[in-house]
Amino acid sequence: MRLFWPAMLVLATSCGVGDSGLPVVTGAFGAEPAVAIPAGEPGRIPRVAVLSAGEGRRTAPGDVVLADVSVRLWSDGSRQAGTYDARQPVSVSFDGRAVPATWREALLDRPAGSRVVLVGAAAEAAGPGVSLDGVDPEAVVVVVFDVLGGYPPDARLVGKPLPSVPDGLPLDGPSTLIDGSGPEVRAGARVVVQYLAMRLPERRVVDSSYRRGGPSAVTLAPGAAPASWVSGIVGGHVGARLALPEPGRAAGERTVYVVDILDALQPS
Repeated sequence: MRLFWPAMLVLATSCGVGDSGLPVVTGAFGAEPAVAIPAGEPGRIPRVAVLSAGEGRRTAPGDVVLADVSVRLWSDGSRQAGTYDARQPVSVSFDGRAVPATWREALLDRPAGSRVVLVGAAAEAAGPGVSLDGVDPEAVVVVVFDVLGGYPPDARLVGKPLPSVPDGLPLDGPSTLIDGSGPEVRAGARVVVQYLAMRLPERRVVDSSYRRGGPSAVTLAPGAAPASWVSGIVGGHVGARLALPEPGRAAGERTVYVVDILDALQPS
């Protein structure tokens, strides 16, 4: 079991790259980037460039890497895919599963908070959670990644047991099971969590990030996360473990989420 020290992401300001025939990418980290495509042909060899380097932990083989993605056609700059509108980053497991070589180059050994650009043919630039089915495989695309961070698949709070739902837990609101010592989480933050969901009264686990392959990132905004998360995590601290009850579909039924807050990207 690998333990994970909670650590606030430290971000660099995103900047454009205007040389080497690469697109100019501008805008704040964590927000949909603006992409200016230069004149001329892009070439056929995939290229990867770091637009801005973060100061967080470097991603490594074996990690689950969480990143926002925006994909545009080189030919006209039109947006083809992305994660910013849905506020749900891709989750890429570098645990031996098949991941395109271009994504490995773009996402591994990158500090959290980095913005990276990939230019290549659609067939080589598509990756987990980013479908380019409607794009000619030979068409050149520009893929911009905002690297939220890399986390061990079994990351959990240092020195703490795996999450569980304690007996006798109050079900009328959120409960703090373990206090966190990190920054306070603000409304609209993107949080990186490990969690489980247990259905009561039968105490059956119905969902778990551990079963899904590792940490997830969610935005604390209505429609982007369960309602109990939006209201219950805001005001908590990185490093905390929270129990967040939600009403079930049937009378007397409850779903309790036990959430470990591993990291947070606060809204600007």
